[in-house]
Formats: sequence, structure tokens, C-alpha cells
Amino acid sequence: MAQTERYALIGTGGRADLYVRGLTGPHADVAELVAWSDVNPGRLDVYERQVTAAGIRAPKRYTPDQLERMIVDERIDRVIITTPDFTHADYVVRALQAGADVVVEKPLTIDVESVRRIAAAIETTGREVITTFNYRYSPRNSALRSVIADGTIGQVTAVHFEWALDTVHGADYFRRWHRDKKNSGGLFVHKASHHFDLVNWWIAATPVRVFASGGLRFYGASNAAERGLGERPARGTGVTGDPFALDLTADARMKELYLDNEHHDGYLRDRDVFDPGITIEDNLAALVDYDSGTTLSYSLNAHSPWEGYRVSVSGTEGRAELEVVERGAVLIGEDGRVVVDPSANPGYSPEDDVRPDSERLVVQRHWEGARVVDIPEGIGGHGGGDAYLLDHLFHRVAVDEPLGRVAGFADGVKAVSVGIAGNLSLATGEPVRIPDLRLLG
Repeated sequence: MAQTERYALIGTGGRADLYVRGLTGPHADVAELVAWSDVNPGRLDVYERQVTAAGIRAPKRYTPDQLERMIVDERIDRVIITTPDFTHADYVVRALQAGADVVVEKPLTIDVESVRRIAAAIETTGREVITTFNYRYSPRNSALRSVIADGTIGQVTAVHFEWALDTVHGADYFRRWHRDKKNSGGLFVHKASHHFDLVNWWIAATPVRVFASGGLRFYGASNAAERGLGERPARGTGVTGDPFALDLTADARMKELYLDNEHHDGYLRDRDVFDPGITIEDNLAALVDYDSGTTLSYSLNAHSPWEGYRVSVSGTEGRAELEVVERGAVLIGEDGRVVVDPSANPGYSPEDDVRPDSERLVVQRHWEGARVVDIPEGIGGHGGGDAYLLDHLFHRVAVDEPLGRVAGFADGVKAVSVGIAGNLSLATGEPVRIPDLRLLG
């Protein structure tokens, strides 16, 4: 029997739960969580209670400034990073230089200089960086990849991709650290890197030029004033009757992770989405040219009444269309609560005859009728992708597996390159050539 690999986790917020459960549950035969770290000791307390309640010995604690010591003393093979985006590069570089491979939540990082720093560390250490793009593993997205890869629609000429975030999930990016572009790179980087990665992967091409437009048009203080929303509470906890307020006491997990521990670091998880000082956009659009000759037209809206996405891929021999409804409507329950992220929590949408939760992949070749392509059943959150992601991750499935779902460093760079270039285009009003950014030095 092969020896289990030794893992460390940096960042014990909400996303860390996926990895903690995977390492202490179905994948404990090949991977062991032996150490963890967070800037907030209270959140570590929460996870420690979780694993010990399951009869598992708690990993050893380290502070973030002890990362190198942790890797050496605990003989760490791989470090998983689930911290805020602007911290990724520092942790990635330090972990690589200390002798561990790295698994980093998307996005890889948020700007040109930090991409270059990671690239230099990989070159000097020879170690591996994996970026976790769980949407690649969603069966519906894999099905579209297969349709394109097998040549059914010929050579891809154009992609149209529309993503709608609803007024709960979309709003959530304006409550927390993501609201400041210097922390997240804005939704072009934090959220849309998922989407750009899908397109890069679907069409097996590299983005080379971006022209972007967008702005903050719904959330934020000035928009609230224009719509006459009046005085608003600074935070949502304790507020009733306001669909944009997030009451942390209504969710036991959020309460114990954030509200009960905000005294340690001052992080407020429930700030008002109509605050002043929000520096990210809630409406974004981009035209992206690829080295294959394909053009992508992309749009993101963060205040839609429903959540999901539509993709159409046009080729020289036909067209493929994927439509996904992750939540058909945002309806406030009698308890005043809705699930924040429907993609991570399937099965929570209200019943809706007009726009039911659904996924449909239609392919139509030239001179033929349309046909529906079967989509296999997924497992768990993010369109059924999370479980497959963990399986590939902890079993170290090679980057060149048949569908190419394992995303290495180059994939992480290609995904953020579109958002980084998009942000520059927003700032200058001009198209940006990605090769001119010299992201890899």
C-alpha cells in the first residue's frame, strides 16, 4: 500500500471545509491533513472541534509566519491555500521555496507581478502548482468539452458566454473582502477566472487580446442614493425585512466561523452591499481574441433575479448550446433566509415552473436537426464537480488525463490573464494584448 501524502492547509474559512472533509473522510487512505494555519485562531478552533467530534486527531497548529517551519517540521508534501486572493502569491512562493508542492484555490493570484513571482519560484524549485477549477469537473461542462474536442461542430469560430449571479450570491461579493479590488482583482479575476478557464479549456486555445467594459451600476452608495434607498445599516446581522442584509446569526456555520470570531481580526462578513468605498464592478463585458482565431464575447451581471449561465459555441460545422439554471428565482422564505451560493448547495432552489433548475446541452450540425446531448449525473456542489475534483487532486491524477481537467500552473495563468488584461482595459479604455504583459517573465 502506498504511503499517504502529508498535507497542510492555509486558511480555514468557508471554502476550507471541502478540503478538510475530503482529507479526513473519503480520501484519508491516500492523504493526511497533518497541519493547518490561519490568521484567525477562532476559525481554527471551529475546524478543530469539527474534526475531533468525528474522532479524528486535530492537525497541528501553526501561525502564518511559521509556514516554512511547518513544512519542514511536519514533512509536508503539499500545501492547500484557501486564503483571500491577494495573499495567494506570498503563500505559494513561500511554500514552494520551503519544499512543498501547492494546491491553490482559484484565482491563482490577482496581478501581473504576483504571477511573475510564482513563475520564478516554480522555475527555481521545480515544484508543482495546481489551481483548483472545480467547474471543469461538472459533468455538463465536461460534456461540452467532449462535443468540441471530438469535432462535432468543427473548428470553433466564436463563443458567447453569459453568466448571471443573483441578488443573493452576486450580492455576497459586495459584503466581504472581495469588494475591494486590491484584495480580489474584482469579479473579472475572482469570479470570471472560473469562466475564462472554462472557455480556454473547452476550445483548447490561449487568449491573446482583451477589450473590456463595465462598472459599478447596482451596488454601492451612489447607486443606492440614486434609487432612493435611504439610510442603511452598516451590517446585516440583526436586520430583518431587508433582502440585501445577511444576518450571520441565521446560519450556525457562518455565526461560528465569522461572527463569533471577528474580535480576533476585525473581519466583518456581513457588511452592507450599498456601502461607500466599493471598488469592484457588478456589470462586466469583454471581447477576447484567441490564438486559434476564435473570439469570445463574455458578460457577467451580479444582480440578476435568477442564477445560471448560457454558452453558445459556433463552429465551421455546427453549433453547441449549453444552458444552466442553478437557481430560478431568489425568494425569501418565511424564516427570512435564502442560501447564499446555489452552485455550492444544490437542491435549495424554490420550485418554479417557468424557470426550473435545469441543465441542457443542445448540438446542431449544419443541415441537420438539433439533438440533446445526455449529461451524466454529478456529485455534490458546483454542478457536481467538487467530488470529482477532490478525487483527481488527492490521487494525483496527471495533468494530461483524457479530458484535461487537472489545471496546472499554466492553466491558472491563462485564466487570470484575461481578467488582469480586462482590468487594464477598463482603466485605459483600450484593448490589451496579453503577450505584452509578460506574465511568465
